[in-house]
Amino acid sequence: MSVSPARAAFAYPNFRYYMTARFLGSVASEMQAVAVAWQIYSLTHRPLDLGLVGLAQFLPGVLLFLLAGHVADRLPRQRILQTCFVAFTCCSLLLLAFAVRGLSSAYPIYGVLLLNGTVRAFNGPASQAFLPLLVSEEHFPNAVTWGSSIFQGAMVTGPMVGGVVYGAAASPIPVYVAAAAGGAIAFILISMIQVERIQRPRGAASLGIVLEGLRYIWHNKLILGAISLDLFAVLLGGAVALLPVYAKEILGAGAFGLGVLRSSPGAGAVLMAIALAHRPLRRRAGLSMLACVFIFGAFTIVFGLSRHMAVAVFALIIVGASDMVSVIVRHTLIQLGTPDDMRGRVSAVNMVFIGASNEVGQFESGLTAQWLGTVPSVIAGGIGTILVVVLWALMFPALRHVDELVPQKTTQS
Repeated sequence: MSVSPARAAFAYPNFRYYMTARFLGSVASEMQAVAVAWQIYSLTHRPLDLGLVGLAQFLPGVLLFLLAGHVADRLPRQRILQTCFVAFTCCSLLLLAFAVRGLSSAYPIYGVLLLNGTVRAFNGPASQAFLPLLVSEEHFPNAVTWGSSIFQGAMVTGPMVGGVVYGAAASPIPVYVAAAAGGAIAFILISMIQVERIQRPRGAASLGIVLEGLRYIWHNKLILGAISLDLFAVLLGGAVALLPVYAKEILGAGAFGLGVLRSSPGAGAVLMAIALAHRPLRRRAGLSMLACVFIFGAFTIVFGLSRHMAVAVFALIIVGASDMVSVIVRHTLIQLGTPDDMRGRVSAVNMVFIGASNEVGQFESGLTAQWLGTVPSVIAGGIGTILVVVLWALMFPALRHVDELVPQKTTQS
């Protein structure tokens, strides 16, 4: 298959199968997230309960990340992903069953979210560590860029479709049906991938082996700085949990408006990823990452102050575009700077950081909104993100010195 250098990763059939599966699985997840958020807020009318949605999905990852990383380094990663997509489908079917029966309490939904979070704890490390097996090292940065673009495309499509379907049906039932179908098709596509079987170590794992990923990241200050920057910046600056409040009470946009708001960061991220695929970061990648995280915080503040839908959407588009730079730089550094036999454990630690920044960030947003009010909570988070960028630039000078983002091994300090 002849492709341009900007789309080199698509020359690999395994990459195409994997990315299609990931797109469908992510669309299903995002559709489901819109339905869950709207359903819970309709039941309780409390911002704190929206924060608990994120916490319920993050806690299993914290408890299981060491085990999940070890499993990703010991068992075939393709088999793990197949099992996870079956489990995601089952979670959607459980939510469907609850919706058909009717709910007066949000607790059964939280139970399913805990199960869904458990599956995500195993899916994340296996998925991140699986991608380098699908393309050559030379084309891996291109694969990361397009993979991020496709993932963010799902972040756009999923909430939009979920919001439209929920709004048209005035019910979460068709959303959960579609989410279950998406997970099932993703399972089929993952099963079509053919990769060379790698002989992985057998036998019982010692505590030292399980903790090796933590030690690797701690001693590699460049990787530590990159993933911890994302952790604290997004944890403080994440306003996704409060979008139902903005859609319903501040902007008066309804369920469809919620879908548009949730899609906007993904739209910005897709545009940035496509731009970077054609014009990759060639110089000063570290400074570009720090500058874009600063912009992320600044436009979080703009969103917090917005009272018109157009301003809110524009601010969220810039938030997503700036975040994409950090995603591409961080993911490339981690995967190409880590030996394959450790990628599962290192990816598991990275997934905890990502989960903390997203899910715990949602809980933090819900909690502070309950205390301070929705708008002050978002503004304070944006200010906190800007302060984190300044502090991290001083604490981790290696981040400022990353120049060319090329496929080469990083060195431990």
